[in-house]
Amino acid sequence: MIYRHFRIQCIARVVLLAATMLLALVLFLRSSTYVAAGIVALVALYQVAALVRYVEKTNHDLSRLLRSIRYSDFSQSFTSDGRGAAFAELGASFREVMADFRAARAEKEESYRYLQTVMQHVGVGLISYKQDGTVNLINNAAKRLLRVPYLKTVHALEDFSPELVETLLQLHSGDKALIKVVDGDELLQLAVYATEFKLRDELYRLVSVQNIQSELEEMEIEAWQKLTRVLTHEIMNSVAPIASLASTANSLLEDADVPAAANSTASEEWTETIDDVHGALKTIEKRSDGLLTFVNAYRRLTRVPKPDFRIFPVADLFDTIADLLGPQMEARGIAFEPLIQPPNLDLTADPEQIEQVLINLVKNAVQAVEGTTDARVRLQARIDERGRAVIQVIDNGPGIVEEALDKIFIPFFTTKKDGSGIGLSLSREIMRQHGGSISAVSYPNERTVFTLRF
Repeated sequence: MIYRHFRIQCIARVVLLAATMLLALVLFLRSSTYVAAGIVALVALYQVAALVRYVEKTNHDLSRLLRSIRYSDFSQSFTSDGRGAAFAELGASFREVMADFRAARAEKEESYRYLQTVMQHVGVGLISYKQDGTVNLINNAAKRLLRVPYLKTVHALEDFSPELVETLLQLHSGDKALIKVVDGDELLQLAVYATEFKLRDELYRLVSVQNIQSELEEMEIEAWQKLTRVLTHEIMNSVAPIASLASTANSLLEDADVPAAANSTASEEWTETIDDVHGALKTIEKRSDGLLTFVNAYRRLTRVPKPDFRIFPVADLFDTIADLLGPQMEARGIAFEPLIQPPNLDLTADPEQIEQVLINLVKNAVQAVEGTTDARVRLQARIDERGRAVIQVIDNGPGIVEEALDKIFIPFFTTKKDGSGIGLSLSREIMRQHGGSISAVSYPNERTVFTLRF
């Protein structure tokens, strides 16, 4: 319709221009009407200029429309300026097109904001980046996990973990990776999963990053608990009858009469034999009882009572530890340094169970710093960078070798000659029941840190 009106307007203008020029020619041929011919010629020139302007105005409007679409500037407006119905219809069509584009852009922006909102509220860390590592999207969970306020490129994570940066740059669609990261005094096990997609002919990589340290620990604890149940059950079933039979046999020997012998030498030999058997049975009974006690201690791992959660000041907990172990550390010349930030910090936990965990950790620290110059044991509580309550036991002893550090929470494993390997395993189970975790990092001849996170 617009173009049909445009053609009619152009034809009418051309016909009128031709008529005007013809009139000017006729008037010019008459010698007495030169002035009139000149006036008509000027009118013809004006019509030519108006026609050109009319045609170019349409082209300008079309050019403005196309530029607006190109640069996503939909604030332009088009009016007919009283230039006729064709221009009015053209302007109305332009305005409709601009309104449609504005609606499409608004819908696109709403979809983008919706996607952003969903991403920011997902609990799993998500990072979207180009092949060269340029990040175009990162959600709040990833920022908290990686401890960055913003991220322009994955290379900026070099200080956090060079291994993570290398993995992110090498991952392809469908690849998975498990990365171990020591973040200060915290151990992280990052599970990374990648997928790829194309956007505007450019390849992007979307990666999910999640700390599964607690899940791994829980699975490990459950595996050890199942193994412990089986072992303790079988050992108890086998050892208990042996202990009972040894005790019974020992009693029978004590009550038995020594038979008369033909000579004193035979009588002495018989007595010595009875004494040897009696001693052997005593040894069997003693070791069987010791093994039963040992097994019963490990059965505690599978029978940790559920915590009785209460809100209490951490200061009360530290005061109890100081009362119980302070005199022992003072007698050994070990400096005890309790620190709580903020001083009124409260904790929601079972105070008796957490107290037992801290007693075990502080005792271990005391043993670790024996013989160390300027021995110190620090007990501190604070809120960490991720907003969680944290209690740490820090000593300046010789540290724990790396090979043993990965095994200290495994049941039956101990680095002490007289250790049972139950204390740290039990502590980890208590923290698991609290929905928290316990971890350890060690810097040889500098410090060892055990951290409880709630």
